[in-house]
Amino acid sequence: MSESGSEDQEPGEKMEEEAWRGRELREAAGLLRELGYPGLLCNEDALRNSCESGAECQMFTSLCVWLVSELKSVCDLVENVSPTEGPADFETFQLEMSGVVSELHCPYTSLTSGNVTSRLLKPANCLQLIVFLSTELEAARLLKRSSVSTPEPRRHNEEVLNEFRLIGQALGLPEISLDVPVTELMKELKNKITELSGTVHLSAPLFNAQLQPEQWETLQDLHYSMLREYECRMRMLVTRFDVTVQSFHWSERAQVKGVSMNEVYIPIRESLTTESGITISHLLAAREDYSRIHRTCNATLCQKTRTAIQKVLMTGAVPDRGGRPNEIEAPMPMWEKRREGGSGHQRWGKKNKRKRK
Repeated sequence: MSESGSEDQEPGEKMEEEAWRGRELREAAGLLRELGYPGLLCNEDALRNSCESGAECQMFTSLCVWLVSELKSVCDLVENVSPTEGPADFETFQLEMSGVVSELHCPYTSLTSGNVTSRLLKPANCLQLIVFLSTELEAARLLKRSSVSTPEPRRHNEEVLNEFRLIGQALGLPEISLDVPVTELMKELKNKITELSGTVHLSAPLFNAQLQPEQWETLQDLHYSMLREYECRMRMLVTRFDVTVQSFHWSERAQVKGVSMNEVYIPIRESLTTESGITISHLLAAREDYSRIHRTCNATLCQKTRTAIQKVLMTGAVPDRGGRPNEIEAPMPMWEKRREGGSGHQRWGKKNKRKRK
């Protein structure tokens, strides 16, 4: 009985160790990004490595400390977790984290039962702890936001009002007033959209297949892989952009104009993000007219896409951009060390001559 029980347990443990590397890891990294975590563990590879090291990894403990501190800022949490300074604080961190999960009434037995100092030895348990703290923080923020009472119920939020104004401008409606109730605004927008929808022709949806739940999961996995590919390419482009701009600062003129260059460069650099905002909803909302392929050399299309800058010719003194390695003569290296060692070869030759005699 004991041998068969151990054989049944080993595949289960193996599946448990491998399950955390899949979709749960991607969802945990995405959840950290949504919560605004500023660290490096929003990346799946970094999160995987930190979970493999567990409480001995300072990045993993720093993430847990950040989640607990954010929880304490939005809810009445008594227990606290101190930052660690190395593997020596491994047991202290687990003891403090045990108090936190107990106060939060954690439903996962892997985090609440057994030896306290051995609960975070498995990567699956470490990932489970991060997911639990992240979901608790997300729920606490939602409860905190819903409990805040508005002093003036009829006054619209500035962001919502701005959206209403943009919608009204697009539909040709007059300026929206703050004194109009939201229900009347929504009714007016609905009537205007119904009126215009009869004159607008919408093409059929580009994606109209009926997918099974397993196929939706496959589509979601494909979406995640494309997001990772997009992020990788964007990081490469942004890095090249940073290096190019940094090279401009090497010139003598840039040292004088450095402040003005940064005033132009920094706002543009901060607007560049490596994460994509495309979701599955964009796929469902795409229409057939999005899939039209036009030839760039078509004369009719070129008339619509031609701009004035295409007719500008660079004349006169054009700056030399370089790029001709065949005109650059490589400097000859100086073999100082080899010259110093030349006497050693002479002595070796003398020894050989003595041996021949």
